[in-house]
Amino acid sequence: MSRFWSPVVHTLTPYTPGEQPKITNLIKLNTNENPYGPSPKAIAAMQAAVNDHLRLYPDPNGDVLKDAIAHYHREHALTRAHVFVGNSSDEVLAHTFQALLKHDKPLLFPDISYSFYPVYCGLYGIDYRTVPLNAAFEIDTADYVGGGAIILPNPNAPTGILLPLAQIEALLQAHPDQVLVVDEAYVDFSDSRGDSAISLIQRYDNLLVVQTLSKSRSLAGLRVGFAAGHPDLIAGLERVKNSFNSYPLDRVALAGAVAAFEDEEYFAQTCAAINTSRDTLSGHLVELGFEVLPSKANFIFARHPQHDAATLAQGLRERAILVRHFKAPRIEQFLRISIGTDAECTALINALKEII
Repeated sequence: MSRFWSPVVHTLTPYTPGEQPKITNLIKLNTNENPYGPSPKAIAAMQAAVNDHLRLYPDPNGDVLKDAIAHYHREHALTRAHVFVGNSSDEVLAHTFQALLKHDKPLLFPDISYSFYPVYCGLYGIDYRTVPLNAAFEIDTADYVGGGAIILPNPNAPTGILLPLAQIEALLQAHPDQVLVVDEAYVDFSDSRGDSAISLIQRYDNLLVVQTLSKSRSLAGLRVGFAAGHPDLIAGLERVKNSFNSYPLDRVALAGAVAAFEDEEYFAQTCAAINTSRDTLSGHLVELGFEVLPSKANFIFARHPQHDAATLAQGLRERAILVRHFKAPRIEQFLRISIGTDAECTALINALKEII
């Protein structure tokens, strides 16, 4: 603490990222990283970008990446004007909170959700209200009627439960004068590409969809995210971005991100492999007596009725396996388990058998 801190610093409760320890032979299932590497084409593109041109600033608008994203979603008639890019989806979300979510009515989001949301509210002085998930840990859209702007992760984190697209559309129709932000960090692991709310953008000018390349495209170390929405919403984000950092994505990041979107075959293969492993792991956990929430993400949220979650997490850690344990009301007995390779998932199950 310093006497030179600005007043707002004293009131902040910063976000706590997942642990990144340096342990030999660690099985790391705590931060939802992809167990498979990036597209070989993305790696090659990044290697090729490491040249004399790094002495030059990158494109401040990231137009080549915007075009690649618009082309990937071409069936929804996206153009460059519908896309915003930034240094990770966290930065995109931060600009979104500042540009679109600070209004007279409090911002609404689930009580069990991405824990960065209240941090952004504290940083930007945004009034907010959390809406409890129902008894099944699902988002009940009827509870959001009559409020202000809304932000929802879909699938939700850390539960992994997917809100059907029809319910998102119903929210948009019920709140035509409020912004709805759908945070789709994990949507690529759902059963259908059609689960993304990007398909609704052309019909609703109050919808913003945020995605990341950290999970499904194996580029957590590159820090690239984007938003898609009506051009007027995107223009608001651009105004905030250019008042903060005009060059959020470097030349290497732009090259790698574009190549990752272009390699659709590799993307589909790795997502399918993770989904298969997720379903298999869920089955094994159920056999061990766990209650497993129905996940459409690259992680599982599970609890055992006869074993304390903190004790299980510690037992796994002693066996060099990390999972995430949240010490928060309603979910303190759950473990969030990222989907690893099949070998890593097998090691997890064997370790749990020993502990249980």
